[in-house]
Amino acid sequence: MAHLLLVEDDPQVRSALIRALTGLGHAVSSASQGMAGLSQALEERPDLVVLDLGLPDVDGCEVLRMLRAVSAIPVIVATARDAEPEIVKALDAGADDYIVKPFGAAQLDARVRAVLRRGREQAEPEVIVVGGLRVEPAAREASLDGRRLDLTPKEFDLLHHLAARAGQVVQKRELLAEIWRMAYGGGDKTVDVHLSWLRRKLGETAQNPRYLHAVHGVGVKIVDPTR
Repeated sequence: MAHLLLVEDDPQVRSALIRALTGLGHAVSSASQGMAGLSQALEERPDLVVLDLGLPDVDGCEVLRMLRAVSAIPVIVATARDAEPEIVKALDAGADDYIVKPFGAAQLDARVRAVLRRGREQAEPEVIVVGGLRVEPAAREASLDGRRLDLTPKEFDLLHHLAARAGQVVQKRELLAEIWRMAYGGGDKTVDVHLSWLRRKLGETAQNPRYLHAVHGVGVKIVDPTR
């Protein structure tokens, strides 16, 4: 049915869930530590990650934030932490669902199917065209005047976010929150550096902009230079 990645440090829980989920028709891979799970998620590209929070090397919420910075793979947090602040924290970090231990495999399977179904029901993102710039969200590719741009994941996310709002001024704090998952305030240098790299790949500079225009004291916008 689906390829699931289980990130769980308790060997008994991990083994039991692997057996149960495999018996329900899923292909299941696993990791016992957070950083190993993050690496596997990026290498294997599973359909969904089931993530524990109490991991031995790094807290599961931090793993979730790092994953969300580079990937939209659905994540269900499966943990013994049942306090409302913990649930809110995980959902704010990008979790698609939250299930509290102990739980049955049937309930987890139902949640997996629900999350994947919601993902399938979402419309395919449309191709965005701004002048000679073409951004394809589904393929995570962008091109300029027919030439493919070699972008890092963050550069693509930045370009996509701005292109989807062409003509609108986007504040740096919004970019930090939406792309870097950072709290509002601080981190402007991060945005500035990535904008500089993006300008270079678009063949322009801050002094001679074509697509990327800074609005002093407000933010940045992307425009169609042919208009």
